[in-house]
Amino acid sequence: MFEGLFQPTHLLVIFGIALLVFGPKKLPELGKGIGEGIRGFKSAIKAEEDKPATAMSPANSGPVHQKHSSEVEKRTS
Repeated sequence: MFEGLFQPTHLLVIFGIALLVFGPKKLPELGKGIGEGIRGFKSAIKAEEDKPATAMSPANSGPVHQKHSSEVEKRTS
């Protein structure tokens, strides 16, 4: 389905359309913003992976008590 999507001529056409839509002054700013967003996303993912696994584990947080629906109905009545 997407075999021929990223051929050089297709990428040139996409770049040309983007240049027409955004203009030559706005295109570098757009690229810079996208690059900063990707860098921020990667650093957030890396920071999330660097956290210790025990802090994210629900097994260490203690028992979770859930009330049955009948108990909730008694309190609201």
